[in-house]
Amino acid sequence: MSDPTVWFNPSCSKCRTTQGILAERGVEAHYLEYLREPPSVDELRQVLRMLGTDDPRAICRTGEAKWAELGLDSATDDEVLAALAANPALIERPIVIVGDRAVVARPPERVFELLD
Repeated sequence: MSDPTVWFNPSCSKCRTTQGILAERGVEAHYLEYLREPPSVDELRQVLRMLGTDDPRAICRTGEAKWAELGLDSATDDEVLAALAANPALIERPIVIVGDRAVVARPPERVFELLD
């Protein structure tokens, strides 16, 4: 198994729980603080493919005030992707990537789908 990459927010309890699960299993992971290093639209598209979807709303925090402020409920997929790249706090977390597969680890135990 290749080392996982985790789109990580250290302030997020789900991210920290996922980190703990990986550590307990002895899994070395790369933690990408996506709020500091936001993904590009192309990287977002790639992760969506790994998740098995082309719908960017699958990785969106639609309850955030910024989502409503930007009027994203009626936005096109391309507009949503651009908004995610520009406002990474709208990206659901954590996203765990192993090889060519990914999961949104909510709940954190979803990471087992990639480990087993």
